[in-house]
Amino acid sequence: MKQPARKIIVAITGASGSIYALKLLEKLQSLKNPPTEIAVVFSDNAREIWKHETGKKFVAKSPAKEYNNKDFFVPFASGSSNYETMIICPASMGIVVRIANCTSDDLIARAADVILKERRKLILVPRETPYNLIHIRNMETLTLAGAIICPATPSFYSKPKTIDDLVMTVVERIISLAGFE
Repeated sequence: MKQPARKIIVAITGASGSIYALKLLEKLQSLKNPPTEIAVVFSDNAREIWKHETGKKFVAKSPAKEYNNKDFFVPFASGSSNYETMIICPASMGIVVRIANCTSDDLIARAADVILKERRKLILVPRETPYNLIHIRNMETLTLAGAIICPATPSFYSKPKTIDDLVMTVVERIISLAGFE
């Protein structure tokens, strides 16, 4: 059964863990029924961290399209758009606090606010460890508002043999939470 056309947002923030975002984008694009559009937004620091951790510059491949984090005139900055899911991977604690406190000072925070207010699916993938009480309370606030917190905590049930195998245990969980087969 073919899934209906879907548009999603993938935001990449300045937390370490660009490999999760890289593998997530690759997986989304390789799905049997991929999203019709993947809107990609980098925070200011994320692009530098991506290049440092992956060794390459990000290049959007269809159906991905990159948007500027300072541009509030993109479709998904408004509730009238039809983007149904937003994944922030990795999610820095800076973006977690801004979303939890409705500080829409950039496109990532604004889009997350829109997703929450429209009761759509927001998945945050924090890579921070350990958490302090402020982190936990902000994640609680977001959970109560409808967000899904999915820490980048790999599993070992599948006996991963490589770093990619380990990373994919988290990516597969994100894909499942987003409702893709």
